[in-house]
Amino acid sequence: MSDQAEKLRKIVDNLIIPEHPEKGSKANRSARVLTVTSGKGGVGKTNITLNMAIALSKMGLRVVILDVDFGLANIDVMLGMSTKYTLVDLIRGERNIFEVLTDGPDNVKFLSGGSGVEELLQIDRAQLGKFISGIGLLDKLYDVILIDTGAGLSRNVMSFVMAADEVLLVTTPEPTAITDAYALIKMISRRDRHKIIRVIVNKADSPKEANDILSKLALVSEKFLSFNLQKLGYILYDELVPRAVKEQKPFFLSYPKSHVSQQIWQLAGS
Repeated sequence: MSDQAEKLRKIVDNLIIPEHPEKGSKANRSARVLTVTSGKGGVGKTNITLNMAIALSKMGLRVVILDVDFGLANIDVMLGMSTKYTLVDLIRGERNIFEVLTDGPDNVKFLSGGSGVEELLQIDRAQLGKFISGIGLLDKLYDVILIDTGAGLSRNVMSFVMAADEVLLVTTPEPTAITDAYALIKMISRRDRHKIIRVIVNKADSPKEANDILSKLALVSEKFLSFNLQKLGYILYDELVPRAVKEQKPFFLSYPKSHVSQQIWQLAGS
């Protein structure tokens, strides 16, 4: 377990957690905190986060998604839902983290990020730290906490990356996406050489293309960074994905027998 994750555990121990008898969590249970990120935007990161969350829930796990793509969040849009509260209410201190969570499909809870809110782009270090501390309150109420960040190497993105137990790094076969993914790996490895980074290649044309990219990223990370990168898997391009986005429904629910849904199921179980 990373030092950052251990700090979150200590925060939990020092705060009073509201009683939720219906959750039935054991006293010694701790959530698995996964930050889903990418070096470049447009790689399908949020779509993977949402559908993987549903797959994990169907496996019997209690899952919550925190959409922290400051200013450009869109989990609620992908679900075709409007939420009463968003991340903005939490950052302002007007609501606590339990009040801003919304019921999503298949028992998945999610925090809407508040898209297009300039205030979120100007969040300061103290506000960010307070929010990350608040995540610790969810620790024993959920089995998996999926943190969907923005793309790139910003301070906000790195804060959530370093606070997680594991990082799911999404890229596509595009050269720019691969280059930016490597830049993110480089930055993370410099801060924590033991951080677990698992790579997913999205929108690949073939298993060979995806596996070649995974192998090359792992090779250069080992050779030039002395960093052990883990290859989680891939998702092949499927026209059903953009169709589901237009329908504002997760493809895992709309097209459960599709190849892309089966690939998400495999990734979730890895």
